[in-house]
Amino acid sequence: MPSLIVEPPLNTQHFIMDRDDRKRNKNIGKNFMCRLQCMFSHSSSSESRLSLEDTQQWSQSLERLLESKYGLATFRNFLKSEYSDENIEFWLTCEDYKKIKSSFRMSSRAKKIYEQFIKAESPKEINIDYHTREQIKRNVKTPTMHCFDDAQKIVYGLMERDSYPRFLRSDIYRTLLENLAADATKG
Repeated sequence: MPSLIVEPPLNTQHFIMDRDDRKRNKNIGKNFMCRLQCMFSHSSSSESRLSLEDTQQWSQSLERLLESKYGLATFRNFLKSEYSDENIEFWLTCEDYKKIKSSFRMSSRAKKIYEQFIKAESPKEINIDYHTREQIKRNVKTPTMHCFDDAQKIVYGLMERDSYPRFLRSDIYRTLLENLAADATKG
């Protein structure tokens, strides 16, 4: 005798919540798009407006995402929402650190970076191995522009393998794409 499979009745409240969630996500995406564009409206660069094509290109690589001011801002916002923004903050801080020319400023800044990101139990401690942490501890005593390179490579790899794929699957990115696609079809 074949078994009878009884499916539960369609829960209309669940359907309504899904529709409401989609509507809410669309509004969140629109609001976020507006905030992004307002943040950079004073900029005179060629990337003055957030476009669907640029946003789609963020999915090609983490490097592509970070090269875009809107991509970087969106990625940072996503990481903050997950309480995991220490990696991008460290990576960006290292990029700025490499631009320092003064050895006095470099020394001062290296110590601050160490205290903020490298030292065990620091406020924004990054996830690096003991060997790298100890090497940086020694490097900071006589800092060069490359004293954080190993840690920066590790952090970039972590973001590329972990945070970046989650970002591409996130509501914030998908909603942003959907809103830009809808705007593009409107004309």
